Amino acid sequence: MKTPRRSLIGKYLGLIAFTAIAVASASAQEDPSKYPTRPIHIIVGFTAGGGNDIIARIFGQKLSESLGQPVIIENKPGGGAIVATEYVAKSAPDGYTLLVGASGMAINPAVYAKLPYDSVRDFVAVSELASFPLILIVNPSSPIKSVAELVAYAKANPDKTNYSSSSASFQLVTELFKQRTGAPMQVIPYKGANDSVMAVISGQVTATIADAGPALSQVLGGQARALAVAAPKRMEELPDVPTLKEAGADVDAVLWSGLFAPKDTPPAIVKKLEGEIMRIARLADVTARLKPLGILPVGNSSEEFGRILASDIARWAEVARAGHIRIEQ
Repeated sequence: MKTPRRSLIGKYLGLIAFTAIAVASASAQEDPSKYPTRPIHIIVGFTAGGGNDIIARIFGQKLSESLGQPVIIENKPGGGAIVATEYVAKSAPDGYTLLVGASGMAINPAVYAKLPYDSVRDFVAVSELASFPLILIVNPSSPIKSVAELVAYAKANPDKTNYSSSSASFQLVTELFKQRTGAPMQVIPYKGANDSVMAVISGQVTATIADAGPALSQVLGGQARALAVAAPKRMEELPDVPTLKEAGADVDAVLWSGLFAPKDTPPAIVKKLEGEIMRIARLADVTARLKPLGILPVGNSSEEFGRILASDIARWAEVARAGHIRIEQ
């Protein structure tokens, strides 16, 4: 008796499905001690050229050299890094899809009414990669030459004063600046840090607070004017530019960039990545590449980075509440 054709097709499809499940299961059960055995993908939620992208590429190159596998940097900008963060949150917890997350991991929960992920429950904070100061800039042809003049201009022209922002992180830092100075400024969103800086240079907005990665070269090249840096001390590259506190604005908002893995990533893999990041952050050539951008390599333990994340979530939630900032999606 012949087996019906439909039955044979069903058995064939079932075999394919079983094989796919078996392969996936084998991959999921890969021995962590042998990690990595294939390329690692690091996802960045911003366009190329910004501070987080630069940090990801420098650390990624060093990881590739030490782990013996390619480390591929993928830019997935959009939604203040929400697109990239959700992508990694839903990725397999096997150490092969990681996220370079900015301080937005702590700030987005403060401003978005609903997020497709939870920064604490859906991720393992592996290690803080680096911290970096922010620079308040205006167009070099602007009559505004100091923080005091920016505040005065904003108060005199509340309907004409605006600022560019590529993520909730920069928006909340600027909101903190507004709260401490009383300067009214309207936010204009942009996709990436470079776009945000170019909006100032092209005259589309009054000012921006941006990370040193895309801003410093423009300031040194004369395409932008730095009014102040949001950091505990002045930048070596801009010795004549005061800190915001020196300029009369009580704002100290150094941001960070860190490596995150999806929840349930094997502890042995997390520990291996943690150790590698701590080692790389202390390499002289890494410091040499980042220092001209005002970026300080950090490299700390997963536990310490987790505490920083929790503390920042509480801090920025308070700023968002005070500013009545809530983004509905």
